[in-house]
Amino acid sequence: MSAALRVEDLRVAFDTRAGLVQAVDGVSFAVAPGRTLGIVGESGSGKTVAATTAMGLLRGPRVRVSGRVELDGEELLGASPDRLRALRGDAIAMVFQDPLSALHPLLRVGDQIAETLRAHAGARGLSRAAARARAVELLDQVAIPDARRRVDAYPHELSGGMRQRALIAMAIANEPRVLIADEPTTALDVTVQRQILALLRRLRDELGMAMVLITHDLGVVAETADEVAVMYAGRIVEQALAAELFAAPRHPYTWGLLRSMPRLDAPVGSALVPIPGRPPSLIHPPSGCRFHPRCAYVRERHRSVDPSLEPVIGAPEHRVACLLPETERRALWAALSAESVR
Repeated sequence: MSAALRVEDLRVAFDTRAGLVQAVDGVSFAVAPGRTLGIVGESGSGKTVAATTAMGLLRGPRVRVSGRVELDGEELLGASPDRLRALRGDAIAMVFQDPLSALHPLLRVGDQIAETLRAHAGARGLSRAAARARAVELLDQVAIPDARRRVDAYPHELSGGMRQRALIAMAIANEPRVLIADEPTTALDVTVQRQILALLRRLRDELGMAMVLITHDLGVVAETADEVAVMYAGRIVEQALAAELFAAPRHPYTWGLLRSMPRLDAPVGSALVPIPGRPPSLIHPPSGCRFHPRCAYVRERHRSVDPSLEPVIGAPEHRVACLLPETERRALWAALSAESVR
């Protein structure tokens, strides 16, 4: 199946007074219709920058972008502003992290959804009444109760979960081929998070969308994604089918993310294991492997040799950027897994 969204060697840098910030450095991924790619990593790893660049939202004299972003084969990085406006909200849409900021506070929710519909109606000439009726249908589709009344609500009159649902309704209004969801469950309680994730899965299946799910929560990825890309310091350091990545991760950074999560099979009172240190500067990144200053398994050559993303032996769809030998990585993860359930 061909990819609905394909990103190749994407590089994004910001020219600041302190220096050039290389926020995204050679990222490549693809996602097919009806599939979900989860992009995970700590804050500042480049997840959102990669997504907003793919949407054509990062342009300006102090932004340097290179690589390719293709939507159904159409190249977006070189597209004109008019062409991007025609595609955004129609062929490709985004659910932003904070619905209270993404929704206009002085406009009714239904009017904002209707505006999205009418902006892309084109020759169809969608009337205000028809757009409003469709807005009610969309609010009902995302399971907002009493949609006919809520369509006239302002964002501040809705709960956090309802605002997120309204934002999703706006994003799917024109049945996009690609949906990018940036931390769609942040600041929501656990019950609402589960409802939002179930909603996204259902809409993906019903509409046949390709979905990119950006999060720092591996639990969210485990429930939703078909494939996972782990980002660190602007790069993908591991990429695999979700089941494979959770069963047999191959990068020390992925191990750190997994071990920092609560586990139901861990003994009562077990402490979480944080990743030591903090993410590096993207103005002056470390030499060699960018994770080596925080890695417990660092070797001298790791400080000077920059690893590339290579297939794991025996699992070509699983790729990792790590200089440790495969046999050693297998043994280390087995030991860590056994230790975590003692």
